[in-house]
Amino acid sequence: MDWLKERIVKEGVVLSDQVLILDALLTHQVDPALIMDMGREFARRFRDQGVTKVITLESSGISVAFAAALELGVPMVFARRKKTLLADPDALCERVPSFTKGIVTDIMVSRQYIQDNDRVLFIDDIIANGDAARGLIKIISRAGAELVGLGVVIEKSFQAGARTLREQDVRVESLVTISSLEDGRIHFG
Repeated sequence: MDWLKERIVKEGVVLSDQVLILDALLTHQVDPALIMDMGREFARRFRDQGVTKVITLESSGISVAFAAALELGVPMVFARRKKTLLADPDALCERVPSFTKGIVTDIMVSRQYIQDNDRVLFIDDIIANGDAARGLIKIISRAGAELVGLGVVIEKSFQAGARTLREQDVRVESLVTISSLEDGRIHFG
């Protein structure tokens, strides 16, 4: 994934030893060709798992999840972070803290889009503490669906999220691992 590391170094902004801003790459602007490359790579890694749905969180994971779902030929579902007037009153919900936003939000998925016969691939942009990921995994479990794995574009290995999920026997596949943001520099692991 050297091509992805190069883009992260070129376009990422280290805000602190905990925060990397990727607005120019993943979270505000996206490069469609790069996103499709990431989606193809996740599809390659999980193709043998019988995936029936790809799921992600609103909003930064949507582009990569879409690319993976397109490559796998399955629907993509995203968990909403805000209720709307038209929201399913019987939606599966979890309250989760957001590391980057510094707030607690509700995430929700309508029961009609995730069923007990689904084999779900969860795709996300970044995993730090893993709170949102654990919340969405609870929703998948409560729906009776089977989680086949979590694909993340960037794993911040100096934070506990991916490690704690692996300890719970969740297959976590990261395209890039960042071991540190010390001294204002991105250190890959």
